[in-house]
Amino acid sequence: MKFRPLLLLFLLFVLFFLLPGCSGSTENPGEEVSLEEQIGQMLLIGFRGTEITQEDAIFQDIRDRHIGGVILYEYDAPSKTRPRNIVSEEQVKALTRTLRSASPTPLFIAIDQEGGFVNRLKERYGFPATVSAQHLGDLNDGAETRKWAAQTADTLQNLGINVNFAPVVDVNVNPDCPVIGKIERSFSASPELVFRHSSIFVEEQAKRGVLSALKHFPGHGSSREDSHYGFTDTSDTWRTLELYPYLLHFMNDFKGMVMTAHTFNRNLDPDDPATLSHSTLTGILRRRLGWEGIIVSDDMQMGAITEHYGMEVAIEKAILAGVDILIFSNNSPAPYNEAIAGEAMDIIKKLVAENRISKERIALSYERIRALKKKLTTEGTSG
Repeated sequence: MKFRPLLLLFLLFVLFFLLPGCSGSTENPGEEVSLEEQIGQMLLIGFRGTEITQEDAIFQDIRDRHIGGVILYEYDAPSKTRPRNIVSEEQVKALTRTLRSASPTPLFIAIDQEGGFVNRLKERYGFPATVSAQHLGDLNDGAETRKWAAQTADTLQNLGINVNFAPVVDVNVNPDCPVIGKIERSFSASPELVFRHSSIFVEEQAKRGVLSALKHFPGHGSSREDSHYGFTDTSDTWRTLELYPYLLHFMNDFKGMVMTAHTFNRNLDPDDPATLSHSTLTGILRRRLGWEGIIVSDDMQMGAITEHYGMEVAIEKAILAGVDILIFSNNSPAPYNEAIAGEAMDIIKKLVAENRISKERIALSYERIRALKKKLTTEGTSG
């Protein structure tokens, strides 16, 4: 699938200026389950432990609060120690089995397994070697990319992990970006090559029932700062071409998730970063690019959010902006908070009770989540 630059510009022109806004809707969304369960499905939580029991908070959060997913890490940032959740293949398989047993509904079990620098399943634990996106983009050999993508997908399927927060579709606008280009997370400075190679990862993961999350919308590859640690302004560096990989994936019938960036761009929203921006997520991603699936936030405990917003304000803005799943990794430099799921749920219930977020808005996110989980468990996924 090859697109020339002029055609891409034309397609974006059509999407931005000629097509009416669109967003997914369902009839009577979520009416058969409680508000608490719907809210719980919107939360994806990080936790400590290489094994868990029914006495652990995360087990109870899954069983009783119906949280929709968890995320696994090999390193615990608050304590600066290992292990966090990952020691070996058999241990991870046992952990995911226990997590699934806690859940009355299908559970998203997620990881960031990009390859290269962002690699949770390291060789030291007995997992296969990986290579970076930049390495594959520089080779620009579809067969080689497919080999590595298939290996990653096989590994995740074997472990019982069904969501990979990858591939990165950030365009390498700024090779010195500390969190993308400098650590080889982007396939290329060419949007077409980013699409070509990222689509192979999507396809191979889908064949094995692993959902992909494209990240970080609307583009982190032009930033000069790292949003993990604070305010990240791309107003003077962001380029429209950073949307191209998303557009091409959507035209290729992508089924998965789109993860937000915590980047600020005053030209897209003069007030808030993308994760909290209605004009960016609903205005551009949903209405202009036509994305009707799940929008998942980047970690809500990253510095770009926590240094400028309280938890309640951040949650309110994110949901109103269009986010369906909120990630609380519990793996930032801030203190570990075993009660984070309950606190987030109470905040959302309060926002609904005060009519700051409608029940219909919660139900819409719940329906998107339920639909993707149904596809994951009954049909598999397709690229």
